[in-house]
Amino acid sequence: MSKANERKKAARRTAKTRRKVKAAARGRARLSVFRSSKHIYAQLIDDDKGVTIASASTMEKTVRDGRKTGANIDAAKAVGKTLAERALEKGIKDVVFDRGGYIYHGRIKALADAAREGGLNF
Repeated sequence: MSKANERKKAARRTAKTRRKVKAAARGRARLSVFRSSKHIYAQLIDDDKGVTIASASTMEKTVRDGRKTGANIDAAKAVGKTLAERALEKGIKDVVFDRGGYIYHGRIKALADAAREGGLNF
């Protein structure tokens, strides 16, 4: 399969997931996750207003804390915990998890579990 076809399939998967998540949100913030081969990023997005409420990533020095890489489960847990703290500071507890077409496994699952442990409900 060519890379162009793979990108089209990934885009279709992402759009399908986002449609379902936005329909389920109904007034709740959306926790959107993006990962690359070196880092993981997470945002809380208010789709009604179209603004980002809070964000965290392994690019931040506060999240890194001497880690060699941002592409492992420990780094994902740190991002999830940091995002949950920032959300609770802004008074947000209930969110909808948008995995963005990624399989709920590994780093994505670790981030979600850490966010739940940090106090977010989804």
